[in-house]
Order: sequence, then C-alpha cells, then structure tokens
Amino acid sequence: MLELLTGSGLAMAAGLNAYVPLVGLGLLSRFTGLLALPEGWQWLESTPALVILAVLLLTEVVADKVPVVDSANDALQTLVRPAAGGVVFAAGSASETAAVTDPGTLAQDWRWVPVLLGVLLALAIHLTKATARPLVNTATAGTGAPVVSAVEDASSVALVLVSVLLPALVALVAVVVLALLGLAARRRLTARADRRLRQVRGGPPPA
Repeated sequence: MLELLTGSGLAMAAGLNAYVPLVGLGLLSRFTGLLALPEGWQWLESTPALVILAVLLLTEVVADKVPVVDSANDALQTLVRPAAGGVVFAAGSASETAAVTDPGTLAQDWRWVPVLLGVLLALAIHLTKATARPLVNTATAGTGAPVVSAVEDASSVALVLVSVLLPALVALVAVVVLALLGLAARRRLTARADRRLRQVRGGPPPA
C-alpha cells in the first residue's frame, strides 16, 4: 500500500513539474541511502541522465515564470508531464525507501499498471495547472505567474520528499487536492450557469 502512495505522490509532483521528481529520484538514489531504485530504473541516477534532466528542469523553471510563455510551455508539457508521471510512479513504487523496505508486486508483475496510474494522475494535475494559469495571469496582469510558479515548484519538491519519507501523508495531500479540484469545478459550473441565465434573461454578461 505504501509503495502505491509513494508512486502517487511522485506522479502528482510530475503533474506540476515533470523534471523535479525525475531529478529527485536520481539524486536520492545516487547520493543518499533514502531510496534505492530497482533494476531497470537505475539509469535515472546516471551522470548523463542527471545532467540532461537538470538542464530541462532549469529551462522549465524559468519558462514557467514568464507570462504567456508559461501557457505555451504548459501546452508543450501536455505529453511530457503525464509521461514523466508514468515513469516516476513505476520507478518510485518499485523502489526501496525508508518507509517501504519490501515493495509490493504490482510494479513488478504488472508493469503497465503503475505507468498508467502515473500518467492519469500527472495528467489530472497538469490539466488543472494549465487551466488555472491563464486565469491567474489575467487576474493579476501577469504579476502572479512567478509567485504561483514558485509555489508549484516548492510543492513538487515537497511532494517528492513526502512520497519517499512519509508516503502515508500522500493520502492526505490527495484528499486536499481532490477537494480543491471539486471546488474549482463547482465554481466553473456555477459561473457558466449564471452566464447562461443572464443570456436567457437578456441581461449583460458579468465582468
């Protein structure tokens, strides 16, 4: 069970920033005793992989803090973040960590299952992020982009650490995220219904 929570947290982190959990897994496995990547995923801790991922991470961090550029970057990341989510879910759920010393058989016997779960989780977080960012930019005239992006980056790093060290907390994080997504969806539906009602009544659309 804990290995699934580890994978879920890492996939959610990938939905915010594709490269943070990839770099995190590689560094933790190579330089600490907190995580041991399973056979087949140890390439993540290799020097070439870490260098390439670090460059991609730096590019992502900078691009995501520039208004307009961030939305274009989100469009490009629509395939990358879910793919990264699949990779980190599969690698993380099969790894030995301080909390998980005997990973379950899901990632070993059904390799496509954790990959699919990771893709879906990362995609859900990514779509929420990509939808919300233009609204933030419009509401703040672009000044909110660096702040929101920094919070997302910090959240991605925190998710990686929590997933490895305290995976049980991932369940709490998931509940909070789902609650926020539900509230956001409800607000969008309410606003849409209000606009339609105003159109039917012939009133002016809301500002």
